[in-house]
Amino acid sequence: MEAHARLVEWVVRRLQAFGWDVAVEVSFSRDGERGSIDVLAFHPERRALQVIEVKSVTPDLQAMLGGLDRKAGVAPAIARERGWDPVTVARALVLGDTRTNRRRLEAHDGTIRAVLPAGTREITRWIADPVGPAPVGAWLVAEVRGADGNPVRRHRVRARRTRSSVHGSSKPGSGPAGGHKAEAP
Repeated sequence: MEAHARLVEWVVRRLQAFGWDVAVEVSFSRDGERGSIDVLAFHPERRALQVIEVKSVTPDLQAMLGGLDRKAGVAPAIARERGWDPVTVARALVLGDTRTNRRRLEAHDGTIRAVLPAGTREITRWIADPVGPAPVGAWLVAEVRGADGNPVRRHRVRARRTRSSVHGSSKPGSGPAGGHKAEAP
C-alpha cells in the first residue's frame, strides 16, 4: 500500500506542476458500474481529462485493463459533475518500474501494445502540454521519493554467481515491453 501511495503522490505533484486540477480516489456508482479512479485530472485551459490507474505491482492484466477502460468510460460524466467540461480524455496506467512489472509487461507485449500503445515519453509530453490526440498508454515511474524527499530505495537480492555465469554462459536480458521507457521523477 505504501508503494501505491507514493506513486499516487508523485503523479499528483507532476500533474499539478503542469497546471492540472487533480482529484484522488474518486469513487463512483453509475449505470451499474462501481469503483474508484486513482487519479482524475483536468487541464482547464485545454479542457483535457486524464484518467490514471496506479499500480505498484501488476496483478491480473485482464482485470487491470478492463478496469481502466471502464473508469475512462464514466470519467467524462464524473468530470462534468465536478464542473469540468472535457473535450478529450486520456488514459494512463502508471506502474512502478520494477523488474517484475517489466517482466509482466513483456510477457503480454502484444496485448499491451494493442490496448496501451503510448509510452512514458508520449504521455509525459502530452501532460506537459495537452494538445493533440489524447494518449492511451503505460507510464513507468523509475524512482519514487518518500515523504522526506529522498529516493525510496528498493532492496535487491542478488543471486550467487555460479561458475557458468562467471564464464559468460548466461543470456543477456531483453529491453522493456512496447518501448515504455521509465521516467525518473
